[in-house]
Amino acid sequence: MAQLVYGGIASLDGYVADSNGNFDWSTPDEEVHAFVNDLERDTGTYLYGRRMYGVMSAWETLGTREDPPVIRDYARIWKAADKIVYSATLGQAATPRTRVERRFDPEAIRALKATAVRTISIGGATLATQALRAGLVDECALFLNPVAVGGGVPFFPQGLVTRLELLDERRFGNGVVYLRYRCLA
Repeated sequence: MAQLVYGGIASLDGYVADSNGNFDWSTPDEEVHAFVNDLERDTGTYLYGRRMYGVMSAWETLGTREDPPVIRDYARIWKAADKIVYSATLGQAATPRTRVERRFDPEAIRALKATAVRTISIGGATLATQALRAGLVDECALFLNPVAVGGGVPFFPQGLVTRLELLDERRFGNGVVYLRYRCLA
């Protein structure tokens, strides 16, 4: 049975994007990116909403010889995984190994978790909210950046009550802190 991991980069005050939708403050440096690459190596499937897919699909064209090794490495990881995009408006996926589903179906995710042998990663706060509320998320991997943005899109949805158990932590030279939690209930 595969684990469903919700991962993201957030401000110290808990937002994945500011009130204008910007997240340029979250770009990882080489040390953090290499660590993310190591975490993502076991990912077999990425689950995205339309907006997050739009951001992440850039990895399809990255990874050329001109790119730094850490970028080439992540591009290989991303291209090798399957992607499921949940969107009522996206006509067709622009990347290989990608299918579009019109709605998020918790039972389909339970079935995917039961049959998958590699990690399933869910990206984007809006889609992750649905998975969290359905009790599907096994772990949360959070990279806290040393910046406060004062509002925007929260990593955890308002009103969600869940207990978490700290599994791992790491501090990086740029002030970013990685926290990995198991979702208990």
